[in-house]
Amino acid sequence: MTTQTRYIFVTGGVMSSLGKGLTAASLAAVLQARGFSVTLQKLDPYLNVDPGTMSPFQHGEVYVTDDGTETDLDLGHYERFTGVQGDEHTNYTTGQIYQKILSKERRGDYLGATVQVVPHVTNEIKDCIRQHEGKADFALVEIGGTVGDIESDAFIEGIRQFAMEEGWKNCLFMHLTYAPYIKCVGEVKTKPTQHAVQTLLQRGLRADIVVVRSDDDLPENERRKIAMFTGLDEKCVISCPDSDSIYRVPVNLHEHGLDEAVLSHFKLEAPQPDLTNWKEVGDTYVNPPQTVRISVVGKYVQLGDAYKSLNESLVHGGLAHRTGVEIDFVDSEALENYTDEEIALRFEGTGGILVPGAFGSRGTEGKIKAVKYAREHKIPYFGICMGMQLACVEFARHVAGLEGAGSTEFNEDFGVPAHPIIGLMTEWQTEKGSEVRDETTDLGGTMRLGAYPCTLKEGYLAREAYEQENISERHRHRYEFNNTYRDQLSDAGLTFSGLSPDGTLVEIVEIKDHPWFVAVQFHPEFKSQPHKAHPLFAKFVEASIQHQAEKAQPKAA
Repeated sequence: MTTQTRYIFVTGGVMSSLGKGLTAASLAAVLQARGFSVTLQKLDPYLNVDPGTMSPFQHGEVYVTDDGTETDLDLGHYERFTGVQGDEHTNYTTGQIYQKILSKERRGDYLGATVQVVPHVTNEIKDCIRQHEGKADFALVEIGGTVGDIESDAFIEGIRQFAMEEGWKNCLFMHLTYAPYIKCVGEVKTKPTQHAVQTLLQRGLRADIVVVRSDDDLPENERRKIAMFTGLDEKCVISCPDSDSIYRVPVNLHEHGLDEAVLSHFKLEAPQPDLTNWKEVGDTYVNPPQTVRISVVGKYVQLGDAYKSLNESLVHGGLAHRTGVEIDFVDSEALENYTDEEIALRFEGTGGILVPGAFGSRGTEGKIKAVKYAREHKIPYFGICMGMQLACVEFARHVAGLEGAGSTEFNEDFGVPAHPIIGLMTEWQTEKGSEVRDETTDLGGTMRLGAYPCTLKEGYLAREAYEQENISERHRHRYEFNNTYRDQLSDAGLTFSGLSPDGTLVEIVEIKDHPWFVAVQFHPEFKSQPHKAHPLFAKFVEASIQHQAEKAQPKAA
C-alpha cells in the first residue's frame, strides 16, 4: 500500500538565520512522536553545484550523507533530530538544477525549444520534490534564503505550481518571520512579519502557518494583530521565542501548538506525543550536574557553524554522562608561534584535546603542537580526518625519528616532505568498481566520500567503544596514510586498530601506553544524535571527565 505523502513547505521572511532548518527538524521530530513517518529536503538558491568547495567561513560545515552527497549543514539537524538518513535527493541547489537542465539541452532533450525558467527550471524543481512521494506520511521541504530575494523566486514559483498540481489540501506553507523588540519604545513590532507574509502573497502563496521568532514569547495582543493582518486563525500564528538550548525547541513548538495546527490543516488526528526524551536532554544540557572542558584546535574557530556537527557530537557525548561540555576553541595558526610554556598555559585545565578535519596547510604546525602536547602529557586526544593524519605525522617525527615527516597535501607550501607519511592514493576500490584520481582532478572528484566499512581489531579502544568488529562510517577527504611507513610506525608504538576490510586503508590509529589516544580517518560526528551519542564521542568525553577530575585532585604533601 502506497503512503499518501503530505507536503510541508518551510520558507523564511524578514531576514536570514531565523532557524528554518532547526524548526523543520523539530516539527519533524514531534510528528514522529505522534506516530507519523517523515522525510526532509533542503532546496538551496545558491549557484554552487553543492557546498563541497564552499568556504566554511561563508557557509559553515559541509555535511556528508552515507551515499557520499555533500550537503548543507541543515541536513545535520534533520538527521540528528529524526534519525532519518539523507541521500542525494535530500539537498538540491540552483547550480544542480541548472546543471541538469543544461545537460538535457545539450543532449537535445528539449527538441530545440527555448529553455526558460518557466517551465523548465520550475519543472525540474517539482521533479526534485517528487522524489519523496510515497516514502513517508510527511515530506518537509525547506526553501533556503529569504522570500523576496531574487535567487529564491524560481523555487517559490516551483512550489506554487507543485501545490496546484498535487492539490492545495495536500500541501501546507509554513512561513518563518521575525518580530523585533524595540527597546527604546518597549514594544514588540509586528510590521516586519506583516510585510514578510505580504511578500509571500505577492508571489502567489498564502501562508497557512506563521511561526514568529522573537526574543521572548510573543504577547497575545501582537499575536492577534498578526493573525488579523495575515488573515489567519490565531491558532496558526505560532510564537517561537529564543531558547536556551536547541534541544528544547521540539518541546517548545509543541507547547505553542505548531504540530496541532499542522494536523488541523490536514484534518488528521493522532495521539499526543511523548517528548520525555527531549525534555530530559534539554534539562541536562541547560543544567548539567558537572562540566568538562574540551579544547578543539582548528583553523575555522571564528565561525561556530564551521564545526556544527562536531560541536553537537561533543554535547551528545556529554549528555551520555549527564555532563555539560564547555568547548574551548583554539586557533591553530596562533598556536604555531607559542612556546612550550605558553602551550602548557593554554591547555591548562582542559579535559581533552580534539583536532578536527580540514584542508590545506594553514595552521597545521599548530595542530601538530597540540597533538604532541596531548601525547606527551597523557591528555585524552581525539583526532578526526586531518586530526588523524597529523597525529601520524607528529608520531613519525617525534617518536619514530623520521625527521621531515609530512603530507604531500602541503607540497606547494612546505615542499616535498622527506617522509610522506600522508599521500594521495591514486586508485581504490568501491562498490561501483575502481576509482582513479590525481592532482589534476576536480576538487570534488578527488574525494573519498560517503560511508565505507572498517574492521576493528580486538583489544583496543575503538573496538571497546563500538562493541562490534565491523562498522561503517562517513568519509570526506583526499589523502590517505602511506602504507610504506606502516611497519616503522607500528614498531615505534603506533597501533593501527581499524582498517578497511581488505587491509589496505588505515582508518583508525591509537597510541599504546596512553589513557585515551584515538584518531580516525572518517567523520564520526555525522552519525551522532542527542539521544544516542556516537560511541567514540561518548568514550572521549568520558576519558576527558576522568582526566579533568584527576588533575583537579589536590596533590599529596
